[in-house]
Amino acid sequence: MHQNEDVEDNLLNWNDRAVVHANGGYGDLDAFADDPSALSSVTLRDLEVLKPHLPGHSIKGLHLLHLQCHIGSDTLSWWRLGARDVYGLDFSPTSLDYARKLSERAGASITYVQSDARCAADAMPEQKGSFDVIVTSCGTITWLPDLKDWARSIASLLADGGIFMIRDNHPLLFALNNEGMSIVQDYFGGTETTYETDQSYTSATDSLEDGTKPQITHTTNHNWAHDFQEISGALLDAGLTIEAIGEHNVDDWQSLPMLEYSPDLQGWIMPHNQPQIPLTFSMVARKKV
Repeated sequence: MHQNEDVEDNLLNWNDRAVVHANGGYGDLDAFADDPSALSSVTLRDLEVLKPHLPGHSIKGLHLLHLQCHIGSDTLSWWRLGARDVYGLDFSPTSLDYARKLSERAGASITYVQSDARCAADAMPEQKGSFDVIVTSCGTITWLPDLKDWARSIASLLADGGIFMIRDNHPLLFALNNEGMSIVQDYFGGTETTYETDQSYTSATDSLEDGTKPQITHTTNHNWAHDFQEISGALLDAGLTIEAIGEHNVDDWQSLPMLEYSPDLQGWIMPHNQPQIPLTFSMVARKKV
């Protein structure tokens, strides 16, 4: 019961975040929709992880599901890269409203489904065993209290031989303090932290139609740690085979205050005079034929 209440807090928070992100926080989304060549840097990094495991090193023609898709800019990028019959899933109805508007403006045929990622298979039973590729990335599983149902749902939705890819914040970051210099929390899976903030990981916002600035008024957040043993164990227990694990030194957002933005990499990196630690991880798993 307690976890359900915490997930509800997060849902209210992410409904607010969607308004912030869609009105300047993610840049000019109209321009992104109108440029058929525009692709998100998040998706391009995900694609580099996926490529070695795809037929012909390409996503073209593959049936794809994007879990925890938020407002759909990455989902649209997968469609533009050539994935077919693309689905996006998120628990926030506000996020999905913006995602649908973005895809409609871009002329993209994308199906959006509202659901907790742990219940994705129940939300689209007609798609069980059909997806060639399922992806999730960039700040996703820390919002899920547990991963057993999440992994089972992924396995149920994948076609035989289908690929699952996650690229997300490295589990180490969960244990660090806000300055990123000290271990202050338990690293191991199941650890929960609760905090209050009216800020998101983006700062720029435009005004809404009534002239006001979008704000986060539901300020309670709950995050859960998931270590490598928990993540890999959940996928293995669900019947998937892990093909690759990676650790990377580029993040999609400023997850630690000392990180510097690299225009060349289109991401955030640790300064050269600081100890180099992994900022993100990736894991690729396949459903057995």
